[in-house]
Amino acid sequence: MKYPAMAVAPQPEAAEAAVVVLRNGGNAVDAAMAAALVQGVVDPQMTGIAGFGNAQIYMRSRGEHVCIDFHGKTPLAATPSMWEELLEGETRDGFGFVLTGNVNDLGYQSITTPGSLKAYWEAVDRFGDCAWKDVVAPAIAHAEAGATIRPSTANWWRQVDQLGRVNNEARLAFTESGRQIYFNQDGSLRRQGQRLENPDMASTLRRVAEGGAAAFYEGDIAEEIDADMRANGGLLSGDDLAAYRTTWTEPIWTEYRGHCVATNHPPGGGVQVAEMLNVLEHFDLTSMGHNTPEYIRVVAEAMKRATGDKDEHVGDPAFVDVPLDRLTSKAYAAELAAAIERGERAEVTRYSSESPDTTHIVVADAEGNIVTMTHSLGMPSGVITPGLGFMYNGCMGVFDPRPGRAGSVAPGKSRFSSLCPTIVFRDDEPLIALGAPGGTQIAMGVTQAILNVLDHGMTMQEAVSVPRFSATSNAIDVMNRIPRYVTDALEGDGYEVIRSPLSYGIAAVHGVRFTSDGGVEGGADPGQDGVALAV
Repeated sequence: MKYPAMAVAPQPEAAEAAVVVLRNGGNAVDAAMAAALVQGVVDPQMTGIAGFGNAQIYMRSRGEHVCIDFHGKTPLAATPSMWEELLEGETRDGFGFVLTGNVNDLGYQSITTPGSLKAYWEAVDRFGDCAWKDVVAPAIAHAEAGATIRPSTANWWRQVDQLGRVNNEARLAFTESGRQIYFNQDGSLRRQGQRLENPDMASTLRRVAEGGAAAFYEGDIAEEIDADMRANGGLLSGDDLAAYRTTWTEPIWTEYRGHCVATNHPPGGGVQVAEMLNVLEHFDLTSMGHNTPEYIRVVAEAMKRATGDKDEHVGDPAFVDVPLDRLTSKAYAAELAAAIERGERAEVTRYSSESPDTTHIVVADAEGNIVTMTHSLGMPSGVITPGLGFMYNGCMGVFDPRPGRAGSVAPGKSRFSSLCPTIVFRDDEPLIALGAPGGTQIAMGVTQAILNVLDHGMTMQEAVSVPRFSATSNAIDVMNRIPRYVTDALEGDGYEVIRSPLSYGIAAVHGVRFTSDGGVEGGADPGQDGVALAV
């Protein structure tokens, strides 16, 4: 049987690369990893080979269904209390800490051991039909030709962060390599429509195409990384690279209104998706109406409870005893739903945002295989090793500098992230495959898109396009397209509502939906530059 094939991504170049790989005989894994490598070239602060992420891979053709966790790990030189005295505050949405001098946010000490390239290579090695060099080839071609700077990329470069973080332009200018790549000769930041030329990245990708992930983690590239880190006081070392391992697991499963939902394990955000769906199953969301005051109240209270549980309990399961069975249990969800029904409000306190600097790819092939993968640099570190061309992640900024907590610093530890690539099944057949960039808001955006399809009967494009809201603190954040007469009612009920000036946001959900007539719908969030392409 031939199944409908499609690729969806926030970058047209990535979706195009996936389609070309599929047309040339590659499968969904080959296409997704080729797209991921392209994303690191054309959108280089959203992701890259020195980033982290999580992929859910459903290989119908082989009878396998796995998640690959490749979060960044704290370098072995890190210690739990090394930044305790530098703490100034925590961001409002609870993902990220502000330290004196921003040492955890910008520069060589902000880098965790990256996992992205190893995961890409391992996925192709285990499941791919293409040679590795053919998977890397589209990214090399884009790096050699130079990428056109798209609107979302240019907008990110010029964002001024209001939460104590370093401005994005400062990240781009942190190293001499960055200044050469991202700035004009007169010192001005490159603009939308200009070409982004990065021959060093093309050279690095050619080395990766020849040597595989080993070139990065054990070979010449690893030696260059180690030397640069030593010269500049970095925590990362060649020993960290050599010791890095991905984690392969089966998905977390839950049921929602007769559908089976597969998502990822901690330290990813799938536990939040499962918990929220379990709670919301107790409410007639369809009758409430989409984005009515009562609908927003109920869903926001579920979000707050899942956020509170995440803050208290969820971390790297190699270091933290995560009560996963309890958090995803139907009995616990019934308790939470009853409290919401009684009108009780959850409290989500903060010491004082996770970066939305992430991207996503969904690919389905003609054999019925599906890959949904979210990958990122977190808040990019600003560091580019001379001659290598790529920027490293800055994920140390999300670790809690206070010892003894689920998210505290420890050598070799991964910090919770909201990444939650998810597949929803109906009668054992995939119905929706989706995920999103968007930091702390990822699980909130993905959950709302699932509700939009299952409870409100929306198409995939409608489901990712209608305005969203979020509650990862005591306030409810809403996008500007949610009418004021709706939020007035919430404020009249005592809720703090924070209105974004943006029309789109609360993650940037991308997904595919398989229709009952054997077709497929794609949904690319209109707030990004993305596209859904059928094969």
